[in-house]
Amino acid sequence: MNDTAGTDAVLALLVITDLLLLGSGRLRSCITMAALQGVVVSLLPVLLHGAEGAVRPWILTGGSMILKGAVFPWLLLRVLRESGVRREVEPFVGHTLSVVAGVAALMFSIWVGTQLNLPGPVAPNQALMVPAGLATLLIGLFLIVSRRTAVTQVLGYIVLENGIYTVGVTLVGGVPMLVELGVLMDVFVAVFIMSIAAYHISREFDHIDVDQLNQLRG
Repeated sequence: MNDTAGTDAVLALLVITDLLLLGSGRLRSCITMAALQGVVVSLLPVLLHGAEGAVRPWILTGGSMILKGAVFPWLLLRVLRESGVRREVEPFVGHTLSVVAGVAALMFSIWVGTQLNLPGPVAPNQALMVPAGLATLLIGLFLIVSRRTAVTQVLGYIVLENGIYTVGVTLVGGVPMLVELGVLMDVFVAVFIMSIAAYHISREFDHIDVDQLNQLRG
């Protein structure tokens, strides 16, 4: 039996943090929201498969929480401290329009969810996790392409992975733990490398606005 109340809470927080990330220009707040979303998403293996008595969901939840709730935010906050940047000032798409795009992505994902034939008996709240995960994936992609600041683009990558993780954990309960931890490690390496890159960009050019890099010549 799945933890219905816990799954409902994860579903609500996932959607709320998606919209808050789209509507906020304060980078520290965005990092906090992404960390909260990562911790919430990390609970899914235990909520959906913990009652089966296996140790694997608990190990996956613990490892995911450490990376998404502590390591990733620490790396990004370090970049913020070194760069002195506090806000996403001029995104390619404004924050209000970004929220509208996020709502549209959520509605599209809900429609896609109604067209899917989910394997086996699925509880209603668990079925809603699939469109919520898909919407999170799309919003992560949107953050990557619609923001100028390197830190926000890294956050978009993390949100993208949260969406993939949500859909995968919800639909696939039999993936070996080694594969799941391998995915988390890949994300960790990617975020680590991007954080280092953003840090060095800020040191060399006194900003982390990737749009200004197209002015380089030679």
